Amino acid sequence: MIDEDVIQATIGTAMRTGGEFAEVFVEDRRSTGAVLDDGRVEDLSSGRDRGAGIRVVVGDTTGFAHTADLTEAGLRQAAEAAAAAAKGGSGGTRVVDLTRQSAPRPNAVRTLPEDVAKATKVELLGRADEAARAQGSEISQVMVRYGDNRRRILVANSDGLLADDDQVRTLFSISCVANGDTGMQTGRESIGRTVGFELFDIYDIEDLARTAARRAITKLQAVPAPSGSMPVVIGKGGGGVLFHEACGHGLEADLVAKKASVFAGRKGEQVASPLVTLVDDGTMAEEWGAYSIDDEGRPAQRNVLIQDGVLTDYMWDHLRARKEGRPSSGNGRRQSYQHLPMVRMTNTYMGNGSDDPAEIIAATDHGVFVAQLGGGQVNTATGDFVFGMTEAYLIEDGKVTSPIRDGNLIGNGPEVLTRIDMLGNDFEMGHPGTCGKDGQGVPVGDGTPTLRVTSLTVGGTAA
Repeated sequence: MIDEDVIQATIGTAMRTGGEFAEVFVEDRRSTGAVLDDGRVEDLSSGRDRGAGIRVVVGDTTGFAHTADLTEAGLRQAAEAAAAAAKGGSGGTRVVDLTRQSAPRPNAVRTLPEDVAKATKVELLGRADEAARAQGSEISQVMVRYGDNRRRILVANSDGLLADDDQVRTLFSISCVANGDTGMQTGRESIGRTVGFELFDIYDIEDLARTAARRAITKLQAVPAPSGSMPVVIGKGGGGVLFHEACGHGLEADLVAKKASVFAGRKGEQVASPLVTLVDDGTMAEEWGAYSIDDEGRPAQRNVLIQDGVLTDYMWDHLRARKEGRPSSGNGRRQSYQHLPMVRMTNTYMGNGSDDPAEIIAATDHGVFVAQLGGGQVNTATGDFVFGMTEAYLIEDGKVTSPIRDGNLIGNGPEVLTRIDMLGNDFEMGHPGTCGKDGQGVPVGDGTPTLRVTSLTVGGTAA
Protein backbone atom coordinates (compact mmCIF):
# COMPACT_ATOMS: atom_id res chain seq x y z
CA MET A 1 0.00 0.00 0.00
CA ILE A 2 2.87 2.37 0.92
CA ASP A 3 6.63 1.84 0.56
CA GLU A 4 8.27 0.63 3.75
CA ASP A 5 10.87 3.39 3.47
CA VAL A 6 8.09 5.98 3.62
CA ILE A 7 6.47 4.26 6.61
CA GLN A 8 9.82 4.14 8.38
CA ALA A 9 10.47 7.82 7.73
CA THR A 10 6.99 8.73 8.97
CA ILE A 11 7.53 6.92 12.27
CA GLY A 12 10.91 8.62 12.59
CA THR A 13 9.21 12.00 12.19
CA ALA A 14 6.56 11.09 14.75
CA MET A 15 9.23 10.12 17.30
CA ARG A 16 11.57 13.04 16.63
CA THR A 17 10.25 15.32 19.33
CA GLY A 18 10.35 12.85 22.19
CA GLY A 19 7.52 10.42 21.49
CA GLU A 20 7.60 7.20 23.52
CA PHE A 21 5.47 5.28 21.04
CA ALA A 22 4.30 6.02 17.50
CA GLU A 23 2.04 4.14 15.11
CA VAL A 24 0.98 4.48 11.49
CA PHE A 25 -2.33 2.92 10.45
CA VAL A 26 -3.14 2.91 6.72
CA GLU A 27 -6.53 1.89 5.35
CA ASP A 28 -7.96 1.39 1.85
CA ARG A 29 -11.66 0.51 1.94
CA ARG A 30 -14.00 -0.28 -0.97
CA SER A 31 -17.69 -0.97 -0.49
CA THR A 32 -20.92 -1.61 -2.40
CA GLY A 33 -24.49 -1.37 -1.16
CA ALA A 34 -27.90 -2.02 -2.68
CA VAL A 35 -31.43 -1.71 -1.26
CA LEU A 36 -34.69 -2.98 -2.74
CA ASP A 37 -37.68 -1.42 -0.99
CA ASP A 38 -41.23 -2.37 -1.92
CA GLY A 39 -40.09 -3.81 -5.26
CA ARG A 40 -37.99 -0.81 -6.28
CA VAL A 41 -34.23 -0.37 -6.18
CA GLU A 42 -33.95 2.60 -3.81
CA ASP A 43 -30.19 2.69 -3.44
CA LEU A 44 -27.23 1.35 -5.41
CA SER A 45 -23.93 2.77 -4.27
CA SER A 46 -20.23 2.08 -4.27
CA GLY A 47 -17.30 3.96 -2.86
CA ARG A 48 -13.67 4.00 -1.87
CA ASP A 49 -12.03 5.65 1.13
CA ARG A 50 -8.27 5.77 1.72
CA GLY A 51 -6.15 7.40 4.38
CA ALA A 52 -3.84 7.07 7.35
CA GLY A 53 -4.09 7.71 11.07
CA ILE A 54 -0.95 8.48 13.08
CA ARG A 55 -0.75 8.48 16.85
CA VAL A 56 2.10 9.46 19.13
CA VAL A 57 2.18 8.67 22.86
CA VAL A 58 4.08 10.66 25.49
CA GLY A 59 3.34 9.60 29.05
CA ASP A 60 -0.44 9.48 29.43
CA THR A 61 -0.97 11.84 26.48
CA THR A 62 -1.83 10.62 22.99
CA GLY A 63 -1.53 12.85 19.95
CA PHE A 64 -3.51 11.78 16.89
CA ALA A 65 -3.80 13.07 13.34
CA HIS A 66 -5.30 11.57 10.20
CA THR A 67 -4.95 12.38 6.54
CA ALA A 68 -6.29 11.28 3.16
CA ASP A 69 -3.01 12.38 1.58
CA LEU A 70 -0.86 9.23 1.42
CA THR A 71 2.14 10.91 -0.20
CA GLU A 72 5.36 11.08 1.81
CA ALA A 73 4.80 14.78 2.40
CA GLY A 74 1.22 14.23 3.54
CA LEU A 75 2.22 11.52 5.99
CA ARG A 76 5.09 13.64 7.33
CA GLN A 77 2.73 16.55 7.97
CA ALA A 78 0.29 14.29 9.84
CA ALA A 79 3.15 12.80 11.89
CA GLU A 80 4.33 16.27 12.89
CA ALA A 81 0.80 17.23 13.89
CA ALA A 82 0.36 14.09 16.02
CA ALA A 83 3.76 14.62 17.68
CA ALA A 84 2.92 18.25 18.45
CA ALA A 85 -0.41 17.21 19.96
CA ALA A 86 1.44 14.75 22.20
CA LYS A 87 3.60 17.64 23.42
CA GLY A 88 6.88 15.80 23.07
CA GLY A 89 10.22 16.89 24.39
CA SER A 90 13.76 17.55 23.29
CA GLY A 91 14.08 16.49 19.67
CA GLY A 92 16.58 14.16 18.01
CA THR A 93 16.28 11.41 15.44
CA ARG A 94 15.16 7.84 15.96
CA VAL A 95 15.38 5.16 13.29
CA VAL A 96 13.06 2.16 13.67
CA ASP A 97 13.85 -1.17 12.04
CA LEU A 98 10.54 -2.54 10.82
CA THR A 99 10.04 -6.29 10.80
CA ARG A 100 7.18 -7.60 8.72
CA GLN A 101 4.98 -9.99 10.71
CA SER A 102 2.26 -12.31 9.51
CA ALA A 103 -0.73 -14.00 11.07
CA PRO A 104 -2.97 -16.78 9.72
CA ARG A 105 -5.97 -15.55 7.76
CA PRO A 106 -9.27 -16.76 9.27
CA ASN A 107 -10.80 -17.19 5.83
CA ALA A 108 -9.87 -17.67 2.18
CA VAL A 109 -11.97 -15.51 -0.13
CA ARG A 110 -12.87 -17.29 -3.36
CA THR A 111 -14.83 -14.59 -5.21
CA LEU A 112 -14.05 -10.95 -4.51
CA PRO A 113 -17.36 -9.02 -4.49
CA GLU A 114 -15.73 -6.25 -6.54
CA ASP A 115 -15.39 -8.78 -9.39
CA VAL A 116 -19.16 -9.42 -9.44
CA ALA A 117 -21.41 -7.23 -11.60
CA LYS A 118 -23.85 -4.94 -9.78
CA ALA A 119 -26.67 -6.40 -11.88
CA THR A 120 -25.98 -9.82 -10.32
CA LYS A 121 -26.19 -8.33 -6.83
CA VAL A 122 -29.47 -6.57 -7.61
CA GLU A 123 -30.87 -9.80 -9.07
CA LEU A 124 -30.43 -11.39 -5.62
CA LEU A 125 -32.67 -8.74 -4.10
CA GLY A 126 -35.43 -9.36 -6.62
CA ARG A 127 -35.38 -13.11 -6.00
CA ALA A 128 -35.66 -12.58 -2.26
CA ASP A 129 -38.54 -10.10 -2.65
CA GLU A 130 -40.47 -12.55 -4.83
CA ALA A 131 -39.90 -15.50 -2.48
CA ALA A 132 -41.04 -13.51 0.57
CA ARG A 133 -44.25 -12.26 -1.05
CA ALA A 134 -45.08 -15.79 -2.22
CA GLN A 135 -45.48 -16.86 1.41
CA GLY A 136 -48.89 -15.25 1.70
CA SER A 137 -51.07 -12.29 0.91
CA GLU A 138 -50.44 -11.06 4.45
CA ILE A 139 -46.98 -9.86 3.41
CA SER A 140 -47.45 -6.21 2.51
CA GLN A 141 -43.92 -4.79 2.58
CA VAL A 142 -40.48 -6.23 1.86
CA MET A 143 -37.10 -4.54 2.17
CA VAL A 144 -33.94 -6.35 1.06
CA ARG A 145 -30.36 -5.14 1.57
CA TYR A 146 -27.03 -6.27 0.12
CA GLY A 147 -23.62 -5.00 1.18
CA ASP A 148 -19.98 -5.91 0.68
CA ASN A 149 -16.80 -4.40 2.00
CA ARG A 150 -13.12 -4.94 1.29
CA ARG A 151 -10.78 -3.36 3.83
CA ARG A 152 -7.02 -3.51 3.33
CA ILE A 153 -4.97 -2.25 6.29
CA LEU A 154 -1.30 -1.79 7.13
CA VAL A 155 -0.02 -1.18 10.66
CA ALA A 156 3.51 -0.16 11.64
CA ASN A 157 4.82 1.14 14.94
CA SER A 158 7.95 2.26 16.76
CA ASP A 159 8.34 -1.18 18.36
CA GLY A 160 9.33 -2.39 14.89
CA LEU A 161 6.01 -4.03 14.02
CA LEU A 162 4.90 -4.10 10.38
CA ALA A 163 1.79 -6.12 9.48
CA ASP A 164 -1.09 -6.03 7.03
CA ASP A 165 -4.46 -7.64 6.44
CA ASP A 166 -7.05 -7.91 3.68
CA GLN A 167 -10.54 -8.18 5.18
CA VAL A 168 -13.59 -8.97 3.05
CA ARG A 169 -17.14 -9.02 4.39
CA THR A 170 -20.41 -9.75 2.60
CA LEU A 171 -23.85 -9.11 4.09
CA PHE A 172 -27.48 -9.77 3.16
CA SER A 173 -30.68 -9.01 5.09
CA ILE A 174 -34.41 -9.02 4.49
CA SER A 175 -37.26 -7.47 6.49
CA CYS A 176 -40.93 -8.31 5.94
CA VAL A 177 -44.13 -6.69 7.21
CA ALA A 178 -47.34 -8.70 7.52
CA ASN A 179 -50.80 -7.15 8.02
CA GLY A 180 -53.57 -8.83 10.03
CA ASP A 181 -56.06 -8.45 12.87
CA THR A 182 -53.26 -7.62 15.32
CA GLY A 183 -51.99 -4.84 13.09
CA MET A 184 -48.60 -4.87 11.41
CA GLN A 185 -46.01 -7.47 12.46
CA THR A 186 -42.42 -7.75 11.28
CA GLY A 187 -40.00 -10.58 10.56
CA ARG A 188 -36.32 -10.35 9.71
CA GLU A 189 -33.42 -12.54 8.68
CA SER A 190 -29.79 -11.64 7.98
CA ILE A 191 -26.50 -13.32 7.17
CA GLY A 192 -22.98 -11.98 7.12
CA ARG A 193 -19.57 -13.61 6.85
CA THR A 194 -15.96 -12.66 6.28
CA VAL A 195 -16.13 -14.25 2.85
CA GLY A 196 -16.70 -13.04 -0.70
CA PHE A 197 -19.63 -13.49 -3.02
CA GLU A 198 -19.46 -17.25 -2.38
CA LEU A 199 -21.67 -16.39 0.62
CA PHE A 200 -24.57 -17.10 -1.72
CA ASP A 201 -23.27 -20.59 -2.44
CA ILE A 202 -23.49 -21.26 1.31
CA TYR A 203 -26.97 -19.78 1.86
CA ASP A 204 -30.12 -20.04 -0.22
CA ILE A 205 -31.61 -16.58 -0.73
CA GLU A 206 -35.14 -17.86 -1.16
CA ASP A 207 -34.95 -19.86 2.10
CA LEU A 208 -33.82 -16.75 3.99
CA ALA A 209 -36.72 -14.75 2.51
CA ARG A 210 -39.25 -17.42 3.43
CA THR A 211 -37.91 -17.49 7.01
CA ALA A 212 -38.33 -13.73 7.39
CA ALA A 213 -41.85 -13.85 5.92
CA ARG A 214 -42.83 -16.79 8.14
CA ARG A 215 -41.73 -14.89 11.24
CA ALA A 216 -43.89 -11.91 10.31
CA ILE A 217 -46.95 -14.05 9.47
CA THR A 218 -46.57 -16.15 12.64
CA LYS A 219 -46.65 -13.03 14.79
CA LEU A 220 -50.10 -12.19 13.42
CA GLN A 221 -51.33 -15.01 15.68
CA ALA A 222 -49.32 -13.76 18.65
CA VAL A 223 -50.86 -13.07 22.04
CA PRO A 224 -49.71 -10.23 24.30
CA ALA A 225 -46.55 -11.10 26.21
CA PRO A 226 -46.97 -11.93 29.92
CA SER A 227 -45.37 -9.78 32.58
CA GLY A 228 -43.50 -10.54 35.76
CA SER A 229 -40.58 -12.66 36.92
CA MET A 230 -40.39 -16.13 35.36
CA PRO A 231 -38.02 -18.72 33.83
CA VAL A 232 -36.77 -17.72 30.40
CA VAL A 233 -35.31 -20.13 27.85
CA ILE A 234 -33.19 -18.49 25.13
CA GLY A 235 -32.76 -20.48 21.94
CA LYS A 236 -29.44 -21.28 20.24
CA GLY A 237 -27.78 -18.24 18.75
CA GLY A 238 -30.58 -16.01 20.07
CA GLY A 239 -29.03 -14.66 23.26
CA GLY A 240 -25.55 -13.70 22.19
CA VAL A 241 -26.39 -10.02 21.88
CA LEU A 242 -27.53 -9.95 25.53
CA PHE A 243 -24.20 -11.32 26.77
CA HIS A 244 -22.25 -9.10 24.37
CA GLU A 245 -23.93 -5.94 25.63
CA ALA A 246 -24.64 -6.70 29.26
CA CYS A 247 -21.48 -8.69 30.10
CA GLY A 248 -18.90 -8.39 27.30
CA HIS A 249 -18.45 -4.62 27.55
CA GLY A 250 -17.77 -4.95 31.25
CA LEU A 251 -14.82 -7.21 30.42
CA GLU A 252 -13.07 -4.59 28.25
CA ALA A 253 -9.88 -3.35 29.91
CA ASP A 254 -10.53 0.35 29.29
CA LEU A 255 -13.83 0.26 31.19
CA VAL A 256 -12.20 -1.89 33.89
CA ALA A 257 -9.37 0.66 34.27
CA LYS A 258 -11.92 3.46 34.71
CA LYS A 259 -13.74 1.40 37.38
CA ALA A 260 -16.76 1.63 35.10
CA SER A 261 -17.36 -2.12 35.16
CA VAL A 262 -18.94 -4.44 37.69
CA PHE A 263 -16.14 -6.90 36.83
CA ALA A 264 -13.30 -4.53 37.85
CA GLY A 265 -10.92 -6.12 40.37
CA ARG A 266 -12.75 -9.46 40.32
CA LYS A 267 -10.28 -11.59 38.36
CA GLY A 268 -10.20 -15.07 39.89
CA GLU A 269 -13.67 -14.71 41.43
CA GLN A 270 -16.72 -16.84 40.69
CA VAL A 271 -18.86 -14.40 38.71
CA ALA A 272 -21.16 -16.80 36.86
CA SER A 273 -22.79 -20.18 37.05
CA PRO A 274 -20.22 -23.03 36.87
CA LEU A 275 -21.91 -23.93 33.58
CA VAL A 276 -20.72 -20.70 31.95
CA THR A 277 -17.59 -20.35 29.83
CA LEU A 278 -17.49 -17.04 27.95
CA VAL A 279 -15.02 -16.57 25.08
CA ASP A 280 -14.06 -13.77 22.70
CA ASP A 281 -12.50 -15.21 19.56
CA GLY A 282 -11.26 -13.17 16.59
CA THR A 283 -9.93 -16.28 14.88
CA MET A 284 -13.28 -17.96 14.15
CA ALA A 285 -13.13 -18.81 10.47
CA GLU A 286 -15.55 -16.80 8.33
CA GLU A 287 -17.43 -15.32 11.30
CA TRP A 288 -18.47 -11.68 11.11
CA GLY A 289 -16.03 -10.39 13.75
CA ALA A 290 -12.99 -12.37 12.52
CA TYR A 291 -9.73 -10.92 11.22
CA SER A 292 -6.08 -11.79 10.85
CA ILE A 293 -4.68 -8.83 12.82
CA ASP A 294 -6.42 -6.20 14.88
CA ASP A 295 -6.14 -2.49 14.07
CA GLU A 296 -2.92 -2.28 16.09
CA GLY A 297 -1.24 -5.12 14.16
CA ARG A 298 -1.65 -7.75 16.89
CA PRO A 299 -2.77 -11.23 15.65
CA ALA A 300 -6.36 -12.10 16.52
CA GLN A 301 -6.67 -14.55 19.39
CA ARG A 302 -9.09 -16.80 21.21
CA ASN A 303 -9.45 -15.29 24.70
CA VAL A 304 -11.26 -17.15 27.48
CA LEU A 305 -12.84 -14.48 29.67
CA ILE A 306 -14.85 -16.64 32.06
CA GLN A 307 -13.99 -20.32 32.58
CA ASP A 308 -16.51 -22.52 34.43
CA GLY A 309 -17.95 -19.38 36.01
CA VAL A 310 -14.59 -17.92 37.14
CA LEU A 311 -13.39 -14.60 35.71
CA THR A 312 -10.03 -15.39 34.07
CA ASP A 313 -9.11 -12.31 32.04
CA TYR A 314 -10.22 -9.10 30.38
CA MET A 315 -9.85 -7.96 26.74
CA TRP A 316 -6.86 -5.72 25.99
CA ASP A 317 -5.63 -3.24 23.42
CA HIS A 318 -2.00 -2.15 23.05
CA LEU A 319 -1.88 0.86 25.37
CA ARG A 320 -3.77 -0.71 28.28
CA ALA A 321 -1.73 -3.91 27.98
CA ARG A 322 1.50 -1.91 27.82
CA LYS A 323 0.70 -0.21 31.12
CA GLU A 324 0.10 -3.59 32.72
CA GLY A 325 3.30 -5.08 31.27
CA ARG A 326 1.47 -7.76 29.33
CA PRO A 327 0.71 -8.45 25.66
CA SER A 328 -2.43 -7.19 23.99
CA SER A 329 -5.15 -9.79 23.47
CA GLY A 330 -5.71 -8.63 19.88
CA ASN A 331 -8.79 -6.53 20.72
CA GLY A 332 -7.57 -3.09 19.56
CA ARG A 333 -10.06 -1.99 16.91
CA ARG A 334 -11.18 1.24 15.22
CA GLN A 335 -13.97 2.21 12.85
CA SER A 336 -11.61 3.73 10.28
CA TYR A 337 -8.28 5.49 9.86
CA GLN A 338 -9.98 8.63 11.19
CA HIS A 339 -10.44 7.05 14.63
CA LEU A 340 -8.21 6.00 17.50
CA PRO A 341 -8.27 2.29 18.42
CA MET A 342 -9.88 1.12 21.64
CA VAL A 343 -10.74 -2.19 23.27
CA ARG A 344 -13.48 -3.93 21.29
CA MET A 345 -14.99 -7.40 21.11
CA THR A 346 -14.75 -9.69 18.05
CA ASN A 347 -16.90 -12.86 18.15
CA THR A 348 -18.16 -13.27 21.71
CA TYR A 349 -19.93 -16.46 22.70
CA MET A 350 -20.94 -18.79 25.49
CA GLY A 351 -19.64 -22.34 25.03
CA ASN A 352 -21.72 -25.49 24.88
CA GLY A 353 -23.21 -27.29 27.85
CA SER A 354 -24.41 -30.89 28.00
CA ASP A 355 -28.21 -30.58 28.14
CA ASP A 356 -30.51 -31.67 25.34
CA PRO A 357 -32.37 -28.52 24.18
CA ALA A 358 -35.67 -30.43 24.12
CA GLU A 359 -35.13 -31.45 27.75
CA ILE A 360 -34.58 -27.80 28.73
CA ILE A 361 -38.02 -26.94 27.36
CA ALA A 362 -39.61 -30.06 28.87
CA ALA A 363 -38.15 -29.21 32.29
CA THR A 364 -39.76 -25.74 32.26
CA ASP A 365 -43.42 -25.78 33.39
CA HIS A 366 -44.23 -22.18 32.53
CA GLY A 367 -42.15 -19.36 31.13
CA VAL A 368 -41.03 -17.77 27.89
CA PHE A 369 -38.96 -19.15 25.02
CA VAL A 370 -37.01 -16.44 23.18
CA ALA A 371 -35.87 -17.38 19.68
CA GLN A 372 -34.54 -13.92 18.80
CA LEU A 373 -33.73 -10.81 20.77
CA GLY A 374 -33.92 -7.39 19.19
CA GLY A 375 -32.53 -3.99 20.02
CA GLY A 376 -32.12 -2.85 23.57
CA GLN A 377 -30.51 -0.51 26.05
CA VAL A 378 -27.66 -1.39 28.41
CA ASN A 379 -25.83 0.39 31.20
CA THR A 380 -22.34 -1.03 30.67
CA ALA A 381 -21.22 0.14 34.13
CA THR A 382 -23.85 -1.93 35.91
CA GLY A 383 -24.97 -4.45 33.27
CA ASP A 384 -28.64 -3.42 33.64
CA PHE A 385 -30.47 -4.05 30.36
CA VAL A 386 -33.75 -3.94 28.49
CA PHE A 387 -34.02 -5.98 25.28
CA GLY A 388 -36.97 -6.41 22.94
CA MET A 389 -38.07 -9.92 22.01
CA THR A 390 -38.48 -10.04 18.24
CA GLU A 391 -39.47 -13.71 18.17
CA ALA A 392 -40.74 -15.38 21.34
CA TYR A 393 -43.29 -17.96 22.52
CA LEU A 394 -45.00 -19.05 25.71
CA ILE A 395 -43.83 -22.21 27.45
CA GLU A 396 -46.81 -24.03 28.96
CA ASP A 397 -46.58 -27.40 30.71
CA GLY A 398 -43.15 -28.03 29.27
CA LYS A 399 -44.08 -27.23 25.68
CA VAL A 400 -43.57 -24.23 23.37
CA THR A 401 -47.04 -22.94 22.49
CA SER A 402 -48.36 -19.52 21.38
CA PRO A 403 -46.17 -16.81 19.83
CA ILE A 404 -46.10 -13.63 21.88
CA ARG A 405 -45.66 -9.97 20.95
CA ASP A 406 -44.85 -6.60 22.49
CA GLY A 407 -42.52 -7.99 25.16
CA ASN A 408 -39.17 -7.05 26.68
CA LEU A 409 -36.58 -8.78 28.82
CA ILE A 410 -35.44 -6.68 31.77
CA GLY A 411 -32.53 -7.59 34.03
CA ASN A 412 -28.89 -7.36 34.91
CA GLY A 413 -26.22 -9.12 32.84
CA PRO A 414 -23.93 -10.30 35.66
CA GLU A 415 -26.96 -11.58 37.62
CA VAL A 416 -28.17 -13.47 34.55
CA LEU A 417 -24.79 -15.19 34.35
CA THR A 418 -25.34 -16.59 37.86
CA ARG A 419 -28.90 -17.74 37.15
CA ILE A 420 -28.21 -20.06 34.22
CA ASP A 421 -29.12 -23.53 35.45
CA MET A 422 -29.37 -25.45 32.16
CA LEU A 423 -27.11 -25.14 29.11
CA GLY A 424 -27.71 -26.91 25.82
CA ASN A 425 -25.33 -28.77 23.53
CA ASP A 426 -26.51 -27.03 20.35
CA PHE A 427 -24.22 -23.96 20.13
CA GLU A 428 -24.86 -21.64 17.20
CA MET A 429 -23.64 -18.18 16.22
CA GLY A 430 -26.30 -15.49 15.90
CA HIS A 431 -26.76 -12.80 13.32
CA PRO A 432 -23.99 -10.40 12.23
CA GLY A 433 -23.98 -7.13 14.13
CA THR A 434 -22.35 -3.73 14.50
CA CYS A 435 -21.13 -2.82 17.97
CA GLY A 436 -21.28 0.85 18.87
CA LYS A 437 -18.94 2.32 21.47
CA ASP A 438 -17.89 5.94 21.98
CA GLY A 439 -19.26 6.84 18.56
CA GLN A 440 -17.43 4.09 16.68
CA GLY A 441 -19.02 1.04 15.02
CA VAL A 442 -17.19 -2.21 14.24
CA PRO A 443 -18.49 -5.59 12.98
CA VAL A 444 -18.97 -8.22 15.69
CA GLY A 445 -20.47 -11.68 16.08
CA ASP A 446 -22.03 -13.48 19.04
CA GLY A 447 -23.53 -16.84 19.87
CA THR A 448 -24.89 -19.21 22.51
CA PRO A 449 -26.39 -22.64 22.86
CA THR A 450 -29.94 -22.96 24.18
CA LEU A 451 -29.93 -21.91 27.84
CA ARG A 452 -32.33 -21.40 30.73
CA VAL A 453 -32.32 -18.47 33.15
CA THR A 454 -34.15 -19.44 36.33
CA SER A 455 -35.73 -16.02 36.80
CA LEU A 456 -35.89 -12.95 34.58
CA THR A 457 -38.34 -10.07 34.37
CA VAL A 458 -40.57 -10.12 31.30
CA GLY A 459 -42.21 -6.82 30.48
CA GLY A 460 -45.44 -7.58 28.61
CA THR A 461 -48.92 -6.18 28.13
CA ALA A 462 -51.07 -9.22 28.98
CA ALA A 463 -53.69 -8.61 31.63
